[in-house]
Amino acid sequence: MILFENDSFIVVNKPNGVEFHGEKGILNSLRAHYKELYGVHRLDKETSGIILFAKTKEIEKSLKALFQDKKVQKIYIGLSSSKPKKKMGTVKGDIEKSRNGSYKLSRTFKNPSYTKFLSYFDTKNNHRLYIFAPKTGKTHQLRVVASSLGASILGDERYGGSSSDRMYLHAYKIKFTLNSQEFEFIAANSDGIYFKQIEELLGQFEIDWAYL
Repeated sequence: MILFENDSFIVVNKPNGVEFHGEKGILNSLRAHYKELYGVHRLDKETSGIILFAKTKEIEKSLKALFQDKKVQKIYIGLSSSKPKKKMGTVKGDIEKSRNGSYKLSRTFKNPSYTKFLSYFDTKNNHRLYIFAPKTGKTHQLRVVASSLGASILGDERYGGSSSDRMYLHAYKIKFTLNSQEFEFIAANSDGIYFKQIEELLGQFEIDWAYL
C-alpha cells in the first residue's frame, strides 16, 4: 500500500510476509509500475510497515546517506507475550552473527547498535506492547534486542518468541529532512497491533534523537 509519493520517492506500508527481493518481493512488484526505482533500506520479510523507495539514483544516494549518518528518526512497535527485564531504557552493543542465520547481542562496542525502548502491559489483550526507537539499523536489531530483554517478539520463533499467526513487529513512523524539507510518515494499520495507545505512549516517551 502506497502511503505517499512525489517526484523523488515512494513511501510504502509493506505487509507482513512479503520479502524485499525475490520474484514476488515488494521491490519487483513496484518496479512493474515504475520505470526507475531503488531500494533505500529494508525490512525483514516477517516485519510490516514503512519502507522508502527512491525514484532516481541521486535521491537514493541522498536517502541512504541520511540513514548512514543516523539522521532518520524511526519508531517501531511490537508485541510480546513475556515481560521484559526492564520497562524502558537503552540497549547497546554489537550485533554479531550466531548460528543458523540468527544474530546475538554482544557486550563489545566495535560497531554497536543503539535502541531506546519503552514497554507497556495491555491488560485487555494480555500482551506487552513495545515501542522501539532505534538509532542504528543492524540486521535483526529489534528482534535481538527484544530477545536480550527476555521478552522476544510474539511470533518470532527464531529468537524464542511464542508461536503466533505472524511476527508482531511493525515499522510505524519515520521522519527525516531531505533537501531542506521535513517529512514524517505513519503506517497506522497492521493486523493485531494496538495503535490506539501508541500516540499517547509516545507522548510520555521522551526521545532525545541526539542520544548517544
